[in-house]
Amino acid sequence: MDLDSEAEELAAVAVALRRHLEQRRRAGISLVSREVAAKRSAELAGNGSLLTGVENDLFADVNPAYEARSLEELRAAIGDCRRCKLCAGRTNLVFGVGNPSARLMFVGEGPGRDEDLQGEPFVGRAGQLLTDIIAKGMGLKREDVYIANVVKCRPPDNRNPEPDEVGSCEPFLKKQIELIRPEIIVALGKFAVQTLLQSKVPITKLRGQWHSYHGIKLMPTFHPAYLLRNPGDKRLVWEDIKKVIEALRCAGA
Repeated sequence: MDLDSEAEELAAVAVALRRHLEQRRRAGISLVSREVAAKRSAELAGNGSLLTGVENDLFADVNPAYEARSLEELRAAIGDCRRCKLCAGRTNLVFGVGNPSARLMFVGEGPGRDEDLQGEPFVGRAGQLLTDIIAKGMGLKREDVYIANVVKCRPPDNRNPEPDEVGSCEPFLKKQIELIRPEIIVALGKFAVQTLLQSKVPITKLRGQWHSYHGIKLMPTFHPAYLLRNPGDKRLVWEDIKKVIEALRCAGA
């Protein structure tokens, strides 16, 4: 093989590797050091499984998902999901994206049109606002946090997720949280808050106050899409985010 052929082959390998890594990033998967993995495993063992007592109900038909040891295994277990009617109209299943050992996790409602097309959560106008909150408000990068939704497929015409759809996806969100084990969850909007807290209390009464999700601090706040329609309430979200910033600072001190 001459030098030109070797260079072409190496270039092709590099392109294939970049594509592979980009696919992993969009699926919310990245490399984690053995030290970080060991630390998270110890934390999980100390705090117990988030799924203890509900595995038989939630994972009756998806045992590989329950047994997943990584986000990559969980995504593989979900596969070409057909567990609810949302699958019929989706372009891409939107699993999640970000740091698999993130200290901070954002949980929204479900994918919109842009998310459905790109296969990544929060990439439309509401996503840009969330990115601004993370980057400009918190001084972090999107890659520093983990972002997911309650439902992984876009509801038709961006309608609200229905109870059976939330119920079908809930096990996967719970498993994502168990695998990541963030220090803080920011729940964005009514459905994320009500699903995680199992509460029907209006978000207007829950936001701005700390709650607990299986020992993880949880801060409810308004969804970025709501803020696009009600920009005057951005100040309320900023108050909530400042509490999150302070909690992260104190935990890392």
